[in-house]
Amino acid sequence: MNHARHPIPVHPDQILDELAAYLRPPGQGIHAFSTGKEAIDAATAAYLGDAWNPSDSWRGHLSTLATAPPPIALLAIPCDTGAGIVRGAAWGPAAIREGLGAAPVFDLGDVFCIPHLLDDEMCSEAQLTRSRASVYADVPAAQRATMPVSALSIATRVYKLLARLCPSTKIMLLGGDHSVTWPAMDALLAEDPADNADVGIVHFDAHTDLLPERLGVPYCFATWAYHANERLGRGERLLQLGIRASGRERGHWEPSLGVRQIWADEARAMSPEALADTVVTHLRDRGLHRIYVSNDLDGTDMHWAAACGTPEPDGLTPAHVDAVLGALAGKFQLLGADLVELAPGLSLDPKSAARSVETAVRYTRSSLDLLAAALE
Repeated sequence: MNHARHPIPVHPDQILDELAAYLRPPGQGIHAFSTGKEAIDAATAAYLGDAWNPSDSWRGHLSTLATAPPPIALLAIPCDTGAGIVRGAAWGPAAIREGLGAAPVFDLGDVFCIPHLLDDEMCSEAQLTRSRASVYADVPAAQRATMPVSALSIATRVYKLLARLCPSTKIMLLGGDHSVTWPAMDALLAEDPADNADVGIVHFDAHTDLLPERLGVPYCFATWAYHANERLGRGERLLQLGIRASGRERGHWEPSLGVRQIWADEARAMSPEALADTVVTHLRDRGLHRIYVSNDLDGTDMHWAAACGTPEPDGLTPAHVDAVLGALAGKFQLLGADLVELAPGLSLDPKSAARSVETAVRYTRSSLDLLAAALE
């Protein structure tokens, strides 16, 4: 994903103008013109309350980023175009926000997603031109000719614009399928691994996501961790917890890619506290000070996380996940965090779906607490 031809503006007003072209109020990143629009609008209104007037520009809300940058902000990418098995995670952010009730921190809203597009590199020039003309009709033609239109490309640009406008703000990202973590990695990790020598990633997942490509696609749910690990320079800086579904035998990944994995059966054999201690010790022993936490809901056992694209049995318990998040609090500088793969409509059992949402909301709150502790 090469963004070299898109220089980041310097003036705050220019940055805000561009951000406003990419972001929508919470829930509005899913395009609906008739069917579903009333429900989406009602959910946005319930979440934002009196603070939201649909006739007001979202730029007004975003303008406070320049005058009073929040320490922590929520951002959603309601995209499941990068999923590989069953889709439905585009509706995860809406369910999490409903569970939160109201924004616990400043909410940046949603990256606007064209549901057919994943990454601009996958689009023809003709498609890019058509989509730009449709989405950015009010932007001068010369400017919109370089603007991204696909979810991952827009999200990367958003992260980079925010880094210029409010560099101290930490983002809690809501997905979406796990491909949406890549924009955070692309923006937060330096291209030279030497500059990431003190960075680690703690990754909860049933799957490794360590393919260099999937069916010729370089950035998707199955590949983001591979590319992030390369940015880190390997060296066991990527720590994966809860792995239990892999096309390779478990001894393949660590020696071949220089990752560290604690598979689900190993983790479950430990107490939550012992697992947390193991994680902290591993990070400290490698001199890692800056940490990103990526939490795929299917890292958790399907009893608590049935409503996701690829639920798996015999996974982590919420107690294990919370213990790790709690143990990281205050000990490391946090680059950011995410919660991905909640797909509330995929479970036909209402109780299982509700339990999955409760788990996702629980992890979101824990991750926000983790980011807050890093600021103290």
